[in-house]
Amino acid sequence: MINTTVNGSASRAALLNLLRRLHFYIGLFVAPFIFVAALTGTLYVLTPQIENVIYADALTVQPQGEARPLSEQITAARRYAGESIGIYAVRPAPGATDTTRVQFNDPTLAASESRSIFIDPYTLQVKGDMTVYGTSGVLPLRMWLDQLHRGLLLGDFGRNYSELAASWLWVAALGGVILWLSARPRRKVKKVSGKFVLTRHWHITLGLVLLVGLVFFSVTGLTWSQWAGNNIDRMRSELNWLTPQVNTSLNAIAPAPADPHAEHQGAMDGMDMSGMAMPATAMHKAENVNRADGDWDRVLHAARENGIAAAKVELRQPKAADKAWTVTEVDRSWPSQVDSVSVNPENFSIVDRVRFASFPLVAKLTRWGVDAHMGVLFGLPNQLLLAAFGLGLCVMIVLGYRMWWLRRPAVANANPARTLLAAWQAVPPVGKTVSAVVALALGYALPVMGISLLAFLVVDILRGKRHQQRAHDTLPGAETGKFFMRRETKRFITAVAVVLLTALTIMSKVMIGGAIDEYHIPLSNWSVEMLVTQIFMIVVYSSVFTGLLSIPLWYWFLGEKEADKA
Repeated sequence: MINTTVNGSASRAALLNLLRRLHFYIGLFVAPFIFVAALTGTLYVLTPQIENVIYADALTVQPQGEARPLSEQITAARRYAGESIGIYAVRPAPGATDTTRVQFNDPTLAASESRSIFIDPYTLQVKGDMTVYGTSGVLPLRMWLDQLHRGLLLGDFGRNYSELAASWLWVAALGGVILWLSARPRRKVKKVSGKFVLTRHWHITLGLVLLVGLVFFSVTGLTWSQWAGNNIDRMRSELNWLTPQVNTSLNAIAPAPADPHAEHQGAMDGMDMSGMAMPATAMHKAENVNRADGDWDRVLHAARENGIAAAKVELRQPKAADKAWTVTEVDRSWPSQVDSVSVNPENFSIVDRVRFASFPLVAKLTRWGVDAHMGVLFGLPNQLLLAAFGLGLCVMIVLGYRMWWLRRPAVANANPARTLLAAWQAVPPVGKTVSAVVALALGYALPVMGISLLAFLVVDILRGKRHQQRAHDTLPGAETGKFFMRRETKRFITAVAVVLLTALTIMSKVMIGGAIDEYHIPLSNWSVEMLVTQIFMIVVYSSVFTGLLSIPLWYWFLGEKEADKA
């Protein structure tokens, strides 16, 4: 009985040590990306009100009697943009003080971008002309923040960073709770004192308070990620959990296939799902032959007569001769209004209708989850709650790094198994098998997690070899400590310098190139103010990314040094 108890305690301690080391590696290597995602996401959810102020001239009007017919507003927009340019979508003014958006295809723009002409419904005056983003037509400020949050302004390659953060966030959150439960005192501690203990106390407290939100953000973030999102969509397709799509075929043979990413299109008022919901150039492949301006009025009237009641709607003309018009509600706030109908272009009868009330439960939960994640489901309270979660997560990460820094000289003594591989090898055979199977399953379902886990193991192997080489080269009693510290410090500084130069190069290319593409102003024609602003932004973002990435570099070159010499 005693041996069984001892073996059970040893097995439990080995498993906890493995989890502790994994939690440490996530904090060291993945937390910088989680920090960036949390910070940029917080900035994103706080911008709608700012955009309303910045773009007030384009978004708002002064009511002057009765609004002109939608067809006349579209005629005014086409006259301004060019009669031959194809219309991508039209969003009638949702309120008496709002403008109408007429979005045009533009092959010179990036995927999921369109040129939007803002029309005064009363005077037909053009109030604005700017590039909008995503199927919700988000404006330039949030378009830039969205690209920063989603992919660090690096396109599809950059999206791997946000998927890495979402893949490991739930593991770090749940793992932290398990570690806390295994080590929490049986009796209530009356007073918390000491730098490390106090830092740990607040790190744990924030983790417990934010736990539900952290798991929620991780799960909803993965649903629109580049690699894991595709696996999730395949699972939903096999389980018939896809979002119903309105049928636009006039042949009436079979309903249109469900779009597995439909709930993400414009879910956060502009989050681009390029590469997921549509091919890279799908937005610009719609036929450029515009229907008669008067048809837009008749289609909107038909939709209104058949249950499309939301103030915010979007009309799209047929993409081919055998396709129907679509009218879709685009109000993501509670209660969700996302019904849609398709309209026959010949007689303006209803071809098909999809109501949100008839969505499968999982599709509804996905819709609500995505909208809550982006801060649009419950308006301002939703935004403030997300901002609190995002800033709380940033603080928790900083506290985690402070814990490591305060405890660094004693890490090796407290955790004899200093690598993930060593910790895993100490686990009993059953635990090894189960953990290996779980790792393989998660690596398959979440590919970025699997690749990063392999990277953790590579770091383990290389770091172990470095320690063995150091021990072999160091003679007992030799006064070599300062030499090794000086050499490793130089290597650390060199690595940080390389990271900084790389960040400056990438950010310069992305931000300057992006500004040229956005404003169509050659670099030689930039004003001094514009140039100084861009240089300042490049330096700031490069410094932030370098600072975050220097943390794992510090661990690689200088971490646990004093403990190694003990």
